[in-house]
Amino acid sequence: MANVVVATDCMGGDHGPEVTVPAAVAAVDADPQLSIVLVGLSDAIGAALARAGRAESDRLRVLHAPEVVAMDEPPAGALRNKKKSSMRLAINLVKSGEAQACVSAGNTGALMATSRFVLKTLHGIERPAIAAVMPTLAGRTYMLDLGANVDCTPVELLQFGIMGASLAGAVEHIEAPKVGLLNIGVEDIKGNDTVKQAGELLRASGLNFYGNVEGDDIFKGTVDVVICDGFVGNVALKSSEGLAQMLSVLLRREVERNWLTRVAGLCALPIFRSFKRTVDHRRYNGASLLGLQGVVVKSHGSADSFAFGFAIGRAVEEVRLGLAERIGARVNLLQQGAA
Repeated sequence: MANVVVATDCMGGDHGPEVTVPAAVAAVDADPQLSIVLVGLSDAIGAALARAGRAESDRLRVLHAPEVVAMDEPPAGALRNKKKSSMRLAINLVKSGEAQACVSAGNTGALMATSRFVLKTLHGIERPAIAAVMPTLAGRTYMLDLGANVDCTPVELLQFGIMGASLAGAVEHIEAPKVGLLNIGVEDIKGNDTVKQAGELLRASGLNFYGNVEGDDIFKGTVDVVICDGFVGNVALKSSEGLAQMLSVLLRREVERNWLTRVAGLCALPIFRSFKRTVDHRRYNGASLLGLQGVVVKSHGSADSFAFGFAIGRAVEEVRLGLAERIGARVNLLQQGAA
């Protein structure tokens, strides 16, 4: 495996260094070819390292950043006024080549705006998109956009399909990932004008376009990639997270209802543990900002250290797979075919 350096925005998210630093320590311990630059307030990072029984080293280097982007800060303000923030300096390390990826649990809008400004988009990509993996009955499905672009053009949806297919193909080793367009029905005549026009572009793109898919197809695993605009994608993502949490609570309530259900619950404990592991959203943490000239991964703001570790792992995987280069090559190939 190739050596990888990841820049971590240690101040982002709801918990900051209490979560990001232990996750980074665990990540470098698990991967001898990984180094992490801990970017943020040096005193806070040093204290978190001390609590973890560690100190700064060649593979856990601290870069002081005197500013922090607040979770509710407007993206434009963060981009203009927080040039020395932990988020900005972490992305700058990717730009300079000192790191190959950035991971942050911070303000999503600010992360997207700053990443796009500093790293720029790949040639042929108009807007980056947020992509994440979803558990399904058939394994895993990649879905984008999940909130970066509320309104999209048909061409942008086509580009999301290209990027999503490149992601699924690289990570899952699928030669021709099936791409589905999220719609209110499977028929070609369904949907608004944007979705209909995107469907026409996708059918002529050379991608393995399955056609329109509906919301329940996401979790059936009907396709390998589901594409949609960021408004629809974010609603679908948050709804699925809420449903998973509700099912977990309801199941626990039923098990604890009386002594008989408690006994039955004990007998079924191995099944419950397996089920929890399968649907545990922490194991799917880490949304990729696709379409940039570099790897940037967004962790959920409320992630614990276990979940943040998966975001770091996703960034390392994308670097080693050369995902940005794969997307760029795929876009260039399609553009040449259309010329």
